[in-house]
Amino acid sequence: MHLADARGVTGYESPAWDGVNSLFADLVDEIRRDPLGSAIMWKKGAAKEPPARIMFAAHLDEIGMIVSKIEDEGFLRIWMMGGVDRRILPSMEVTVHGRRDLHGVIGAIPPHLQDSSKKDKSWKWDELTVDCGMPADRLRELVRVGDVISFDRRAIGLANDRIAGKSMDDRAGIAVMYEAARELQKLSHDCDVFFVATVQEEVGYGGGITSTFGVMPDIGIAIDVGHGNMPGVPEHEALKLGGGPAISFGPHVHPHIFSKLKETAEDRGIPYQVEPGTSPRGTDAYAMQMTRSGVATGLLSVPLRYMHTSVETLSLGDVKKSGQLLAYFASAVDSRFREGLTCF
Repeated sequence: MHLADARGVTGYESPAWDGVNSLFADLVDEIRRDPLGSAIMWKKGAAKEPPARIMFAAHLDEIGMIVSKIEDEGFLRIWMMGGVDRRILPSMEVTVHGRRDLHGVIGAIPPHLQDSSKKDKSWKWDELTVDCGMPADRLRELVRVGDVISFDRRAIGLANDRIAGKSMDDRAGIAVMYEAARELQKLSHDCDVFFVATVQEEVGYGGGITSTFGVMPDIGIAIDVGHGNMPGVPEHEALKLGGGPAISFGPHVHPHIFSKLKETAEDRGIPYQVEPGTSPRGTDAYAMQMTRSGVATGLLSVPLRYMHTSVETLSLGDVKKSGQLLAYFASAVDSRFREGLTCF
């Protein structure tokens, strides 16, 4: 669970880099970081002239917050980094990454003291503060406006092979790539395969764009998370935890990539789900698809409950099956399939 616990707020992902490096060091031929910070891990194909360059991408960054003001009373005003739901924040434990890390808690006015008209409404950002227990003069010595704040929550194991934590979106995708790299050790593959841990996905796909431009793959598959089944979510809008990877289909997906992923899953006996999409935006698939003159792109989603909270929950079995599917897909790609991508 080390990678899930590593701090890596969007735009400040470096603390999570060591976890990625240690996971992939013995599974790939080369690891480098591009100037924006994405980790690019290259596993060379067996062919003298590889028929294709395949890029698998999952984002390393997580949502968090930033210090916007230090109050004279010693409280920190905050603002979101990525899509933070304000409703989950009161009573949250956090780490303020100042000149040294400081523990803090997010406080809010207790219900006893609230105006009755506000009790059922969502908190506003100016009603939330971080309390580190320090007076303002000492706090200003250690913290500056612009310092990053991360959720202080460790991953925990649940029943039935499930885990919950603060950054499964999208460290689950990194874990899928790790499983794929492990599986590829057992398989023969002619294509060059690039495993990329992208940065800044939560604030605009920055790492997805720059790393795709650097690798310039023939085929790109983003690995992210999709909304898992839970009370209150209609069945047609949810993916089943434990039901296997979700293969996306829509304007963000090349139809031949979609068909090949389905065919590979069926041939290998891997359970899968189909996830319809109506917009190309929302994941690094968009960044990959739109880079340079375009890349034939697919998207694989891991079912996830409670997205963008500190208890995002998934099935480890779905992670493993997703990794196997990607490995089998990579080993099945040949020059004929590569050439067919130009025909619809």
